[in-house]
Amino acid sequence: MPNRPGVLARTCSVLSEAGVNIMAMAVHDTVDNAVVRFLVDHPTKALLLLEQEELYVLEQEVVVIDIDNKPGEIARIAQSLAEADINIAYAYCTATKNQEVGGLVLKCDQPERALEILTR
Repeated sequence: MPNRPGVLARTCSVLSEAGVNIMAMAVHDTVDNAVVRFLVDHPTKALLLLEQEELYVLEQEVVVIDIDNKPGEIARIAQSLAEADINIAYAYCTATKNQEVGGLVLKCDQPERALEILTR
């Protein structure tokens, strides 16, 4: 999407007004554009709405898991997937210092297998 003031606000409003909840978001900027990744509760609806806004949209399958908010947890997860020869294309996560559990979103080349490994 264009990297200009108000574009992200408008995009989020379009989703919100249609009853689509944004559960996670990551924004990566470039000079003129931003790559925005949304994790939403109604992906097909969001895809159609964003296309109507003339945004370039791709839908990708991701793995979403709860993780303990403690040192080494992400390293453990990355190592488990590496040992299974599963590549992580991108990831984003969050937790505040007061939360015992955070959320992790992973885009990997074998999502079903990754989820199986990570939820054992």
